[in-house]
Amino acid sequence: MFLNPSKFLFLMTLISGTLVSISSNSWMGAWMGLEINLLSFVPLMTNSNNLMATEASLKYFLTQALASSTLLFSVILLSQNNFFAFFFPESDCIINLMINSSLLLKMGAAPFHFWFPGVMEGLNWLNSFLLMTWQKIAPFMLISYCWEKNMIFFIVIMSVMVGSFGGLNQTSLRKLMAYSSINHIGWMLAALIVGENLFFIYFTLYSILSLSIIFLFSSFKMFHLNQMFSLSNSSLIKFCLMISLLSLGGLPPFLGFLPKWIVIQSLVESNNVFLISIMVTMTLITLYFYLRITYSSFMMANSELKWNFNLNQNNLNYYMLILSIFSIAGLFLITLMFNIF
Repeated sequence: MFLNPSKFLFLMTLISGTLVSISSNSWMGAWMGLEINLLSFVPLMTNSNNLMATEASLKYFLTQALASSTLLFSVILLSQNNFFAFFFPESDCIINLMINSSLLLKMGAAPFHFWFPGVMEGLNWLNSFLLMTWQKIAPFMLISYCWEKNMIFFIVIMSVMVGSFGGLNQTSLRKLMAYSSINHIGWMLAALIVGENLFFIYFTLYSILSLSIIFLFSSFKMFHLNQMFSLSNSSLIKFCLMISLLSLGGLPPFLGFLPKWIVIQSLVESNNVFLISIMVTMTLITLYFYLRITYSSFMMANSELKWNFNLNQNNLNYYMLILSIFSIAGLFLITLMFNIF
């Protein structure tokens, strides 16, 4: 997962493009930041030795270019809004819908998600982690400036449904994580409706839990579901993977349940019971394919391959235990919040 100097430079440009986008005080500046982010992420994705990575980078570039052109066209219309409002009184609503649609396409929310699993399938785990987490920051921040309530509610429902049902028939771990990310996009949009502070809490915990899972997948070069049964003879690693996945799915009392609990409570208080009922039901389906990944960990006796991986097993156990501490800490945090409230 180490980067050469050129890749590191592109990574720094990627970070700076996101910062330019979220700190800009005009839509044109935000668009420029998104373009810097796009043009620095494509070289990170490409790999001359892997045709799938090249294909994924091309898919990503074409999709993001379409979203960027739609956003730029919407910004131009917004600058001439006084002229269009004279002929079309509903122009404000139409322009907001176009801006929202372009940003949702950039982050991969359903029903604009069709490019996301295919692009994830061609990436390595480091780029997959960036696509699942960092690449969503700028679109989320920009969509918080002009979101349409009814449209966002529809996107939340679509995202949790597509993220749940889409992962049921997948055997690729990268596609499973992609559909899991789509499901979490729905929850993060719901958190964004409640408030930006809750969104930051949810996004931070989601990034930490995703990092712990992707670190293990990357360390063992695991890309498909059948490789889970030959993971390792280390019970600690299996336990850490099980805890991290169940926490990512939002199973109480792990830490991943904490932001979902706050979202549920906030939406119930605002009388959005129908929305939260769909979200909770669909999340139970995502827990099913998380349990399918950790199936071998739950088995009391299962066949294991005995070859040795070229890894420092002690250091790997140590890192995995540190990352999983965040999930296990949810037991104490949620208990403490129950006592306070």
